[in-house]
Amino acid sequence: MTPRSAYVPAAGFELHVTEWGDPKNPALVMWHGLARTGRDFDEAAEALSDTYFVLCPDTLGRGLSNWAKDPKADYSYRVFGDTALGMLDHYRLGKVRWVGTSMGGLIGVTLAAERLKGRITHLVINDVGPDIPAAGIGRIASYVGNPPVYDTLSELEAWLRRNYAPFGDNTQEFWRRMTDTSYRRTDDGRYTVHYDPKIVMQLTYHKADLDVWDAYDAIEAKTLITRGENSDVLAASVAEAMKGRGPKPDLHVVPGCGHAPTLANGREIGLLRSFLAD
Repeated sequence: MTPRSAYVPAAGFELHVTEWGDPKNPALVMWHGLARTGRDFDEAAEALSDTYFVLCPDTLGRGLSNWAKDPKADYSYRVFGDTALGMLDHYRLGKVRWVGTSMGGLIGVTLAAERLKGRITHLVINDVGPDIPAAGIGRIASYVGNPPVYDTLSELEAWLRRNYAPFGDNTQEFWRRMTDTSYRRTDDGRYTVHYDPKIVMQLTYHKADLDVWDAYDAIEAKTLITRGENSDVLAASVAEAMKGRGPKPDLHVVPGCGHAPTLANGREIGLLRSFLAD
């Protein structure tokens, strides 16, 4: 299955969306983490496109989507939610399934609790919770806010492998695609990461985005939590608390990885397929 690249007007911005599968099929949105892009889901999106119309957007400020007009205001769950609704309106979608990794999971939580309540029927929250440890936030902020610049893509790939080592044991093809979809050139022709460094402002100016217990408790969608065994973003105690509150989801722990499971291997794709089918 070959993906299609679309540029979608959404809430006054242009959102890049990677499409997979037949638009006549039920819709599945797969939303990535803080400093990543929709291409992270290639393996899962390709596999699931036999059943679903899969949409993998690049969040505002990442990948091929617009950067913010006002970074302090626009890099927030409120505006990301605006663009998500704009995307669904563009495709004329009613009910959708949602798989969100890290930030994408919390965007899904806030939408499922309010503006898309009753429209998000299935919600996968991948390695994030309503309460994030300070150490995890600090680790992510330290590299997101200080993007590297290299002379070669080989050096950038080595940096990605180091900083995303918690992703676990992935294939050479995975890391090479991650490199190919994670860079942009600087004005002097060197290589850096694909995002606006100001996306880190969300962690400073929108701290309430990271405390969403009220929204979580309001979710009515069928919900699944996936957690990396060694995650420093979704603490085991928080995951256990989530099991008994709100949508009272099942919890699946992915062995041998931290933040966050890539959902790229056959076992994890099978888990998604089974959960989304019911």
